Amino acid sequence: MKKSKNKLVKSRLKKSDTVKIISGNAKGTVGKILFIDRKNGRVIVEGVNLISRHTKPNQKNPQGGIIKREASINVSNVQLMCPKTNEPTRIGMEVITDETTGKKKRMRLSKKSGEILIS
Repeated sequence: MKKSKNKLVKSRLKKSDTVKIISGNAKGTVGKILFIDRKNGRVIVEGVNLISRHTKPNQKNPQGGIIKREASINVSNVQLMCPKTNEPTRIGMEVITDETTGKKKRMRLSKKSGEILIS
């Protein structure tokens, strides 16, 4: 009997983050995250890992044919680009207290520049 794996992969990346591919065929390519699959630990990055999909004619696409689209890559193969230095950086967390309300908030922090990432 196969064990069910319900654990979600932890990642500090978010949709629409700019990332750099650090390994694989597209190494060195920079793109924007379109989708994060935390269940399988994969991300889809704009313009990276393109595959050709052969489609039959249907109502949406009456011509059919070959469609190029992005396939997912492992989340460990991407690294966030620091908006300040424009280089790949690790991500940390910092607890910041809001001065007006007094509430504590966890914010992402760029390890390279020390700047708080807002997105």
